[in-house]
Amino acid sequence: MFPGGFLWGAATAAHQVEGNNLNNDWWQLEQDAAPHVQYSGDAVDSYHRYEEDMSLLAEAGFTAYRFSLEWSRIEPLPGKFSRAELAHYRRMIDTALRLGLTPLVTLHHFTHPRWLGAHEAWLRDDAVDLFARYVEQAVTILDGVEWVCTINEPNVLAVNHGSLAEVAAGRPYPFGALPDVKIGTALIEAHREVAPLVRQAAGAKVGWTVANQALVPAEGGEAKHAEVQGIWEDMYLEAARDDDFVGVQSYTSQLVDENGIVPHPEHPDNTLVGWAYRPDALGIAVRHTREVVGDVPIVVTENGIATPDDERRIGYTTSALQGLHDAIEDGIDVRGYVHWSLLDNFEWGRWEPTFGLIAVDRETFERRPKPSLGWLGSVARANAL
Repeated sequence: MFPGGFLWGAATAAHQVEGNNLNNDWWQLEQDAAPHVQYSGDAVDSYHRYEEDMSLLAEAGFTAYRFSLEWSRIEPLPGKFSRAELAHYRRMIDTALRLGLTPLVTLHHFTHPRWLGAHEAWLRDDAVDLFARYVEQAVTILDGVEWVCTINEPNVLAVNHGSLAEVAAGRPYPFGALPDVKIGTALIEAHREVAPLVRQAAGAKVGWTVANQALVPAEGGEAKHAEVQGIWEDMYLEAARDDDFVGVQSYTSQLVDENGIVPHPEHPDNTLVGWAYRPDALGIAVRHTREVVGDVPIVVTENGIATPDDERRIGYTTSALQGLHDAIEDGIDVRGYVHWSLLDNFEWGRWEPTFGLIAVDRETFERRPKPSLGWLGSVARANAL
């Protein structure tokens, strides 16, 4: 059994599912037609179909839904806020509550308004103030929301924006780069600025989510491992020590040798995004997070696998949950498990990786639940594997 009151959910992110987020930096990247970036377009039209999506989740037996607010919809021009868009997201919250789903609301999931800038956005002198101004509006609709994530995977955000800055400077895209420390430092400042604001205004538990790499040292790579892990995730986990919870997001594990992170070797078991099949990564990530944050409660806010084989998805998730349960048995305070993702959706420049518990016909938008939705829902109902 998992602890009483344990949250069982699935997650989405606004740009990946809503469709036609015309005013954010990712849409601009898509319009610039970078060779490795596909077009999100209508996405899976969850902007209009969110109630159907939540209903499928609730009917299957889940108790939580994680979704994000789209900053560029709420503040399309600097200092100009859309009351209609705030009301839209409030309706989403109300729908979740009516269906018996605990909403986990993310305030920033990778995208921001075009007017903030592209790669330089978080290095603007006023970036933290501008983010706080947006959050001051967002909190006005969060009554009754118990869990709020300020920023999703700031370490990945620092990778993406740092890499775009390299391209803007005329250099090649640095695949495999570490998070940009200056950008990461700015994101930490932004998180620390808005966390108390959310806590005071909404009475919610506030934290952020970190992309946990489950990095493991190769023989002789211990010193480099400590250096890389510090830059990749520990500086972000350390920033969560005063939070109400921290989100663990884990998919795979990698070795670190004396030269740095070892790329995933080609293997027939690799997932659709080229990652090694490592369901044990979740247990590694949760245990490492506990070492860094101490007694701060943990919520697994993302875990899943990109595969066209739903039986493989069930097998992966079963093993990951076994590792999570072992960590809980060892005394680690974990409050919930949120699967990535609810839907097959736009995976940041590509449509091919399918992480969803529900398939979507991109022409008709018909939702087609996979066996994994019912299976994980039955786990949620039993609160046990």
